[in-house]
Amino acid sequence: MDKFELKTDEQIKIMAEGGRLLGEIRQEVAAAIIPGVKAIDLEKLADEKIQKTGGKASFKMVPGYHHATCININEVVVHGIPDERVIKEGDKVGIDVGLFYKGFHTDTATTVVAGKNPKVQKFLDVGRQALKMAIAQAKPGKKIVDISRAMQGGVESGGYSVVRALTGHGVGRQLHEQPAIPCFDMGDGQHSPTIVAGMTLAIEVMYNEGVFDVEYKNDDGWTIVTADGKISGLFEHSVAVTNQGTVVLTEPK
Repeated sequence: MDKFELKTDEQIKIMAEGGRLLGEIRQEVAAAIIPGVKAIDLEKLADEKIQKTGGKASFKMVPGYHHATCININEVVVHGIPDERVIKEGDKVGIDVGLFYKGFHTDTATTVVAGKNPKVQKFLDVGRQALKMAIAQAKPGKKIVDISRAMQGGVESGGYSVVRALTGHGVGRQLHEQPAIPCFDMGDGQHSPTIVAGMTLAIEVMYNEGVFDVEYKNDDGWTIVTADGKISGLFEHSVAVTNQGTVVLTEPK
């Protein structure tokens, strides 16, 4: 079995404290996503809120990345750099943010519509539900592939495609720990890690309106977009697996 850094009850309590703060930040930034706001304004809001927690922006601890958030607009899948782009009515906007608090990281993301766009809202409802389905599989005795199958099934039942080139991950003292959590069933169920109490996982549903293929945009080395230019969605929670049940760490009060 692979080596996973299992957390104690006390460590999970610390992660829950940081995760709750991060969930509140995610919620506040998401509420600020309206037509006319700039991506950089959302970044500034998140950064300011993170500083008030006494923690640090996890993403700024990633070598070469200098922002507290990733702001993913329309065709951007992940790692969208917050800039001066003005958000328009009907845009799909994702906020991905992490907090390093008392020695542990938590990581979360949500995606919303700026203003109104029923087609985009329908797309996002599918991803939000798929994350719930995936988290429900994060129990002792299950396998990581059970999480992957749940999110893939949820997304594909809505007529969309899960991203295959990117994964969720373990989270804790490091922002990215083992195990990797694919968004699809890789067909290697017998080799998939068994989920045990003490695991802390960043479960991410990454999915596209059109094809599952993604590619790097321009030359910034970060921004990943859909290959066909259609929209993409991202929903993520950090969770802790315990013998008493699965705890969603990044839920606000």
